Amino acid sequence: MASRKKPAAKLDKYFCCPFCNHAGSVDCEIDRKEWFAVVKCFVCKETYSTKAHALTEPIDVYSEWIDECEKANQGVDVRRHRRDSH
Repeated sequence: MASRKKPAAKLDKYFCCPFCNHAGSVDCEIDRKEWFAVVKCFVCKETYSTKAHALTEPIDVYSEWIDECEKANQGVDVRRHRRDSH
């Protein structure tokens, strides 16, 4: 009896936006002719683009975007200060 291989799980193509936090609002397109990839939120319109290669998958581009957002926010105090009302 031959064992059957399970089909590979499909990777996500839609993701949560790191800016507006809408789930499934970020789409990734990879142009394999120009070797260019873009992720874009269809809610808040934020985008990120990068170079692609033969092994690039949407999750790779999204992860790179998240990493770049984290780098940009290093050292930023995200706590909101309340204005004192006198």
